[in-house]
This record gives sequence, C-alpha cells and structure tokens, in this order.
Amino acid sequence: MKIRGFSFDGFLLALVAVVAAAVLVPQLGATGGPLHFDQVATYGIGVVFFLYGLTLAPDKLKQGAAHWRLHLTVQLATFVLFPIVVFVLLLPLRSEMHPALATGFLYLAALPSTVSSSVALTSLARGNVPIAIFNATLSSIIGVFATPVLMAWFAATTGEPLPLLPVITKICLLVLLPMAIGQIARIWLKGWAARNIKTIRLADRAVILAIVFNAFSDSVIGGVWEGPDAVMLATMAIGVVVIFVAVYLILKLVCRALRFDIPDTIACLFCGSVKSLATGVPLARLMFGTDPMLGLIIAPIMLYHVFQLVVLGVLANRYARRTSD
Repeated sequence: MKIRGFSFDGFLLALVAVVAAAVLVPQLGATGGPLHFDQVATYGIGVVFFLYGLTLAPDKLKQGAAHWRLHLTVQLATFVLFPIVVFVLLLPLRSEMHPALATGFLYLAALPSTVSSSVALTSLARGNVPIAIFNATLSSIIGVFATPVLMAWFAATTGEPLPLLPVITKICLLVLLPMAIGQIARIWLKGWAARNIKTIRLADRAVILAIVFNAFSDSVIGGVWEGPDAVMLATMAIGVVVIFVAVYLILKLVCRALRFDIPDTIACLFCGSVKSLATGVPLARLMFGTDPMLGLIIAPIMLYHVFQLVVLGVLANRYARRTSD
C-alpha cells in the first residue's frame, strides 16, 4: 500500500490479522494454550532487543550530535510534552473510561519515539536525516528507563503503584543485557547484519506479532472486549487523533519560536510526534506481564502507530514537494 510515494509493508495488515485471529480462535494464542505463544512472547523480548543492539550503528549518531537545542526539543516533546497532553486530556474523562484504556493512553504517552519510521519519513520529506537518526535512537535508549519511571509515577497518582524495582530488574535482564550483547556481537556480525537487515526485521516483527496475538487472546478469553466495544473503539480513535494533533501543533509552534530551518523542523516534527510500537509492545509485556487487560492497554499504541504513519506519510510528501519547488 502506498500514500503518494510512501510505502507500507505488510506489518500493518499482519497486526490486523493477528487481532482477528485472537478474536476467532483465542485458545490458540492464550497463555497456557497449545501453541505456547506466551513462552514465545516472553523469551522473544530478549531476541528483539538483541537484534536492536546488533543493528544499532553508534557511528551514525555522531553525524547529528551537535544540534543540542533541537535534540532537547525532541526529547522534551517525547517524554514531557506527550505525558502532559495526555494527562490533561484524561483528567475530565478518566472516571468514565475503562481503567485499562486510560492506562493504555498513559502508556502511549510514556513511550519513546520510533526509529525506522521517523527516519524514513524525515528522509522522504527531505528533512535533516542525521538529526532524525540521532534523536530517534537516543529516544529509544532513554525510553528503556524513562517509560517505566513515567508509568510508575502515573500509577502512583491513581493510588495503584507500579512495582518499579521488579520492572527495572526485568528490563535490565531482557532489554539492556540483550542490547549490550548485540552491540558486542556487532564487532563480528556487523557485515552480516547489514546484508540480512530484511530478515532481521522480519524476525523482530514476528516476535511483536506473537506478543500481540498472546495479549489479545488473553483479553478475549478474559472478557475484556465484551460490552461497549464500539464506545471503546470510538474513544480510542478520537483520543489518538486529538493527542497527535495537539502534540504536532505545539511542537510546530516551538520550532517556529526557536527559528529552526525547514529540514530541522521536519526532523523535529517527525521524531517528536511519533511513538514506537516496536518498543512499546515488548516493554508492555515486561511491565504488565500476562494481565488479561494487556490487549486493551496496548490497543492505543497500535492505533496510534497506524495513524501516525498515514498522516505523516501525507505530510512528508507535501514537505517534499515544497522543498523541491
């Protein structure tokens, strides 16, 4: 599928397919089911972050490291502006909203920026690609620590504190350690990783799909989606649109106030307004375990992922045409 030059792979269709499969045959993907997708999801997290460490090229970060005002703007948008916008929007609605859905929106706000999509979109829009690479990568590294800390703070405001120490311990074992091993393995496997990047991405996405299938299967069996499904879906859709528009417009005003040029503005907007599904799904599995509500918690980030690709794909083409005139 294409939107004026921006290609989407089959991952979005695969996400829809595994959610549909979870609705139709939840017993296959459920925790303790015959295919043991819960085990695949649990141990696959380490594989995802090993591959991330293996493909992370530190030398590329140096190309965009000098523009500190822009870096600060992107990181503050990701880990401060997003949480503020979501928290404020939820204040009048939280008492009427399903608690797991509210947690899902807060989790969306706490996640880091995405790497591949933001860099690809910035390149398509003819923005500052080295800046995008630096900020997207830095955001992913910061997010390993910032996301659980933000979620612990959010949870504390509701009187249901998140056990931060066990979460940090799991993250160290299943995120930081595999990433570190991946970086070390890069010494020997750098060339192999470059030649097989498509296969690596397929493996990465296969694990994400397994986690989504397991989470939604558990939520279907747990009866999470029984009742006002249309209302929840409408709430998610409206919430995703409002959050994106608010963050994007505020960030655009900030870029104008700081007098960033057009390529820098593009990089800032396309890194600061996106959230990472690839990081969010595995981290959610670590933080929330096999909670039957996990499917509902990760639903907002899945919907936001689709929305950000569609909208920014259109905007990227407009920027590209403008800069070519």
